[in-house]
Amino acid sequence: MSYEPESRAFDQEILSVIEGWQDRGEALDDAGFNDLALRLFDFQLRTNNPYARYCAHLGVTSPPASWEHIPAVPAPAFKEAALTTFDPAKAALVFETSGTTGGVPGRHYLETSALYDAASLAGFQHFVLRDEARLRFFNLVPNPADCRHSSLGYMMGRVSACRGDGRTGWYLRGDGLLFEEFTRDVAVAIQEKKPICLATTAFALVALLDEMHRRRLAFLLPGGSRVMETGGFKGRARVIERDELYAQACEAFGIANDAILGEYGMTELTSQYYDAAPPVRHKAGPPWLRSRVAGPDRRTLPPGEAGSLIHVDLANRSSCIAIQTEDLGVECDGGFVLLGRDAEASLRGCSLDAEELGLRSTTASGAK
Repeated sequence: MSYEPESRAFDQEILSVIEGWQDRGEALDDAGFNDLALRLFDFQLRTNNPYARYCAHLGVTSPPASWEHIPAVPAPAFKEAALTTFDPAKAALVFETSGTTGGVPGRHYLETSALYDAASLAGFQHFVLRDEARLRFFNLVPNPADCRHSSLGYMMGRVSACRGDGRTGWYLRGDGLLFEEFTRDVAVAIQEKKPICLATTAFALVALLDEMHRRRLAFLLPGGSRVMETGGFKGRARVIERDELYAQACEAFGIANDAILGEYGMTELTSQYYDAAPPVRHKAGPPWLRSRVAGPDRRTLPPGEAGSLIHVDLANRSSCIAIQTEDLGVECDGGFVLLGRDAEASLRGCSLDAEELGLRSTTASGAK
């Protein structure tokens, strides 16, 4: 089978998995996930040349027995090469990492927007809008009209348009908070008794709460309002512990702690994790996205041991399905508890450099 019909067939299969979970609650079981992951890996070995070279460097030239043994490309590799199964010049979406090394961002090229749209909407609906509420979205994330390469901005643009009440606000301009506009629109929502969803990075939430505190201002949001917090202190001097941040938000907006949900995503992934139900906050993902906690030898660690997080995202059909992060975690109830960033990861490296990729420029993968 040539590239185009094979890639389209995979896209349809993955979309069927997403739609089955969203519409009918059908979960991809272990055997089904393993089968699809190994077939996708075989496809990427044949069509993603930089990734194939990296796998060959590790001695892997054919699919292993289990998805847990698929070589995970380190996230910084997206700064070194176009990790695609197709010509990146034809990408439907290009997302860039916010953190840079030497001024070079990582880039995730997606051949089609269909998988990203379906995966992000289904995950958000399941974890954040389980009650199917039509909320008014207040976004303290990059506005896609200004930052078209922000995956977070794109996601919230799609969610707001498809799941909102038709009135969406964007309250970041660069690193600047549009505080007056925010307070004006919140007041309107309160007057109209319209529940809101505040989607915000941790850093933007701190800035908002600081300004509200400075002005001695608080709100009592309408019932059903909620906050989705996405992390995002990387490279920032001001950091607040999560429990303290959430306590401040509860007081400032008159909401309960369980109305705040943490989201965990990466530019290099198509899908996202969200906080699962208490008593222990941990990250859970949709059935086509799985994680494992690995040691320095990349082997899966037993529950309770901290290690590097590796994600396998079947919606990453046109890039790399397995990504090794610089984040640390512990396995928990099929998901993980996020412990923070490995401070030594960048210095130690992840056994990948330009020589192993076989190139340094963002050239086409050579897919046919």
